[in-house]
Amino acid sequence: MQPREFHDGAQDGLEALEPLDTDKIRSFADLLIAMRKTAFGGRRLGEAFEVLSTMIGDPDCFVVLTLSGAMTIAKMGKIISGMIDHGMVQAVVSTGALIAHGLSESVGKIHYRHQPSMRDEELFRKGYNRVYDTLEMEANLNYVEHVVSQTLKRIPIESVLSSEILTRELGRTLVDEHEGSGILKSAYLKGVPVYIPAFTDSEMGLDVGTWAMRQNLDRARGQARDREGDLGVLRVLHQSCPSFNPYQDLNSYAQRLLTAKRLGIFTIGGGVPRNWAQQVGPYVEIGNARLGLNVKPPRFQYGVRICPEPDHWGGLSGCTYQEGISWGKFVPTEEGGRYAEVLSDATVVWPLLMMGLLERFRPPKDKKS
Repeated sequence: MQPREFHDGAQDGLEALEPLDTDKIRSFADLLIAMRKTAFGGRRLGEAFEVLSTMIGDPDCFVVLTLSGAMTIAKMGKIISGMIDHGMVQAVVSTGALIAHGLSESVGKIHYRHQPSMRDEELFRKGYNRVYDTLEMEANLNYVEHVVSQTLKRIPIESVLSSEILTRELGRTLVDEHEGSGILKSAYLKGVPVYIPAFTDSEMGLDVGTWAMRQNLDRARGQARDREGDLGVLRVLHQSCPSFNPYQDLNSYAQRLLTAKRLGIFTIGGGVPRNWAQQVGPYVEIGNARLGLNVKPPRFQYGVRICPEPDHWGGLSGCTYQEGISWGKFVPTEEGGRYAEVLSDATVVWPLLMMGLLERFRPPKDKKS
């Protein structure tokens, strides 16, 4: 065995850590920068702030925000709309439920804190829908259906819909008819597309489905067999599918990424929004191989993800950025890719990141208190 050597970290080019000195911290940005020189979860958060600041500050970077989990129920909606308002993101990919609950908030409806003494059977009877420790009233969602129906009336009946079209038109409805802030309102005003890949897995998807059936209700009652009753009416109505083409979303999103100089992705959670947003590189690559094309596949150069799930469970609600490199979704780190992953609850660390970003990027006139 070779004798042990006693190196100094500096001679091997290692980065020195520094104590977190609260006497030197005057802002959220200062705190996050200092945390990068600490360890464990604090260092991960500091690194995330550094990468996120770099991608947002890069004028040639097209930033995609992907959203999953009950973030709007958890009252993070204004952070999302704030990122849109301040030009921090250029596209949003989300679950439908998150956008639906945000729409409820946008039209002035309220979410309530759950009292553990109330059993779920009682909540159902009283029209409360529980999401962990928070309640969404069914009456809120019924009003959201009214907003969706009013929006659909404005769209020509022969139109082929997509989630991008519907979310844009819902944003227009919010601008025209409702005061206050909202994710879809901000997206409409800033021209930021909002994509919902699993659109039918949401209250809005159910709203569109029932709206289409309502247009054909009289015909269905005439065609249903008398002996079947309302079940027969529903059987006929289920054939009344709205004209919805998800490939319009996929190709619209792909075109936006193909024309960008650089790409960044900021992910809350994972799931379908994260994977759908990342798959354009493989989509173009297999298109080249199967269609005889020669288009450069777009790959993300920056990435920040906040999710409490560790990778050893085998799912990670997606995959690590290093794993994504093997799929051709990300630029390798040795070629300039910069990534950070924070294993934490987004409701804890996302507000800290947002405050740091606002301090760094908010125009001087907005900094007045």
